[in-house]
Amino acid sequence: MKQLLLTLFLIGSCVAALAQGGEQQRKLEARKAELQKEIKALNSLIKDESSKEKSVLGKLTENEARINLSEKLIRNTQKQTRLLTDDIYLNQIAINKLNRELKVLKEDYAKMLLKAYKSRSQQSRIMFVLSSKNFLEAYKRVQYMKQYAGFTKVQGDEIRSKMDEVENRLEQLGVQKQKKEKLLVESVKEKSQLEKDKEQQEQLVQSIRKDKKKYAAEIRAKEKESRNIDRKIDRIIRAAIAEANRKTAKKTATESKETTAAAEKATKSTRASETNKIVLTKEGKIVSDNFTANKGRLPWPVEKGFISSGFGRHQHPYIDNVEVYNHGIDITTESGAPVRAVFGGEVSNVENMRNSQKMVIIRHGNYLTVYVNIENVTVSPGDKVSINQRIGVVGDDPEGRPVLKFRVMQNTKDLNPTQWIAK
Repeated sequence: MKQLLLTLFLIGSCVAALAQGGEQQRKLEARKAELQKEIKALNSLIKDESSKEKSVLGKLTENEARINLSEKLIRNTQKQTRLLTDDIYLNQIAINKLNRELKVLKEDYAKMLLKAYKSRSQQSRIMFVLSSKNFLEAYKRVQYMKQYAGFTKVQGDEIRSKMDEVENRLEQLGVQKQKKEKLLVESVKEKSQLEKDKEQQEQLVQSIRKDKKKYAAEIRAKEKESRNIDRKIDRIIRAAIAEANRKTAKKTATESKETTAAAEKATKSTRASETNKIVLTKEGKIVSDNFTANKGRLPWPVEKGFISSGFGRHQHPYIDNVEVYNHGIDITTESGAPVRAVFGGEVSNVENMRNSQKMVIIRHGNYLTVYVNIENVTVSPGDKVSINQRIGVVGDDPEGRPVLKFRVMQNTKDLNPTQWIAK
C-alpha cells in the first residue's frame, strides 16, 4: 500500500511539474515571437535606410541594437531548450513508472485468467457452491464469484487505461523531442548570425580606433548641441509649469469667489515660488495617479524603432574618456513615422527647435512627456489628446536619420522612459 501511494505521489509530482513547465514554455514561446518580431522590424528599418549615407557611429548603433536583440533571442531559446529537457526527463520518469505498474497489473491479470481457466466449467462452479456447509456459506460463495468476475473486469479496464496513458505519454515525449531538435537547429542559426554581426561590429570599432580624435570630436560636438537643446527644453518646461500654476491659482481664486486683488496676489505668489512643481487640481491628481498606475505599460511614441541612445550618463562604449548623457532616450525609426501621444493629456507647448523641427510637450497631471524632432505637428497648445493620438511625424537628425528624442518627467525631474513604456 505504501509503495502504491509513493508511486501515485511521484506520478502526481511529475504531472504537476509538467503542467508548470508547459505554462513557462508558453510564456517563453510568446517572448520568442515578440523578439523575432522586433528583429524583423529592425532589419526592415535598417534595410529601408540602407540607401542613406551613414556615419560609422550610426552603423555601430544599428548593429549594437541588432546584437542585443539576437542575444536576448538566444537566451530565450536556451531557456526553452533547458525547460524541454526537464520536461522530457520528467515525462520519461512517468512513462517508466507506468510501465512498471502495467507489468505488475498484467502479471496479476494473467494469474487470475489462469485460475479462471482452471475453474471455467459450469459444473466446477456449481460444485463449489453445493459443497458449502450451509446456506449462508453457499450465498457467500456465489457473491465471491460475482465479485471475482467484476474484479477481473476492473483489472482489465485498468490495464487498458494504463496502456492508453503510456501511449499518450510516448506521443507527448515524441513531440517534445521534435521541439527540442527544432530549437537546437534554430539556436545554431541564431548563434551563426550573431557571430557575423559581432565580426562586423568589431570591424567598425577598429575603424573608429584608427581615428579616435576625429570621432571623439564628433561625439563631443553632438553632446554640446544636445546640452544646448536640453537647457532650452528645461527653460520652456519651467515656464510651462509657472503658466499652468498661474491658471490653477486663478481658477481656484475664482471658484472660491475671492477678490480680483486676492487672485492676482495668488497668481504672483505661484509665479515666484512654483516653477519646478506643478500644483495639482483634483482633476489633475486623477490624471497623475492614472499615469503612475500605467508605469511599464505605456505604448511607444512610435510604432516601430529601437533605442539608439539610452537614458542617463554613461561612458561611450567605443571612445575612451568620452561621456554621453541623455535626459531621455533616442528612438531610431523609419522615415515619416507617425509620433503618438503615450497617454491622454493636454498639450502644454509646441516649440520650434531646429529648422523645421519642433518639440511637443504634453502634460498628464504633474507628469510631462516631451517629444523632440517632430515635423508636420497636428496639435496646438491647449489641445486635449488621447492615448496613441498622432501629434506629428518624426523628422531627421543632423545626420539625416529619423530619430525621435523622448523624455518622461515628473515636474522637472527626469525619469527613465524605458521604465515607463511597454517592454
